[in-house]
Amino acid sequence: MILPMSIIVLHKNISEYMCLSQQNERPVPGDYISYEQAVEFHGHSCGGLASGYRAAIAAMKALEVRRPKDEELVAIAETDACGVDAIQMITGCTAGKGNLIVHDYGKHAFTFYCREKNKAVRITTNLDGLLPDEMSDLRPKVFSGRATEAEKARYQELAQQGVQAILSAPEEKILKINFVQMEPPKKARIFESIPCECCGEMVADAKTREHDGKRVCVPCYLSATKS
Repeated sequence: MILPMSIIVLHKNISEYMCLSQQNERPVPGDYISYEQAVEFHGHSCGGLASGYRAAIAAMKALEVRRPKDEELVAIAETDACGVDAIQMITGCTAGKGNLIVHDYGKHAFTFYCREKNKAVRITTNLDGLLPDEMSDLRPKVFSGRATEAEKARYQELAQQGVQAILSAPEEKILKINFVQMEPPKKARIFESIPCECCGEMVADAKTREHDGKRVCVPCYLSATKS
């Protein structure tokens, strides 16, 4: 298996590779945003959000870091699903700050890199046996729009049972935690904004394309060059 960004598994004993925060303080219980706050941000409660929530807290504990203000911590998600929102809420790694990187491999796996100590931890989730089997039977009908109102309600009831199971399960049952070695991710870049010479809207200069001697934004370039 080839891991993204040259990630290589080093050790399974997380206690041997701690990344201290700048204040050299360990987070304490209660430091983390609640699951209810993550739900409020995401919009609904589901197994994906709950497992991302557990993975994010496990990473913060393993690296012994607090929620950063800037790019001190970088998260690399191998999915673009619900769990990513929990990662953003708990770790402070966001697309806007440039310290959330998404590789949509369809895998519920996350790598967290602490710049200060050059340490990283990769966390994968395993929900086998936690979600009710009845959910699998109902899912095709619910997502195809063929489910009755009673079946929809039952599915939501089972889904919330699954969420509670994920939130309360022992960490070692649902998470695989490995410290890994990786190249430091590039820091976020800040570009000068210039007006597109076609539509006039502002665009980062590094993201422009040249067309007919003009610097234009990508949508204008694609519109002008499509066959």
